[in-house]
Amino acid sequence: MKQEQDQANPQADEMLTTAIVANMLDCSPGTLEVWRATKRYPLAFVKVGRSVRYRRSDVEKFIASRTVTA
Repeated sequence: MKQEQDQANPQADEMLTTAIVANMLDCSPGTLEVWRATKRYPLAFVKVGRSVRYRRSDVEKFIASRTVTA
């Protein structure tokens, strides 16, 4: 099922930089750094060496999980 979703939306697992995600969430890159260090929020990230990237699908899930309905 996941593989089918990825084929339907090839950008779902696009790797995004901290700057792009900060812009999407309307916060600073430093805020994301604090969240990573303190594990304050469950926003998954990928780290290879000193590079940090976020999967677009993980960011979208995070936004959906933080959405409050009236």
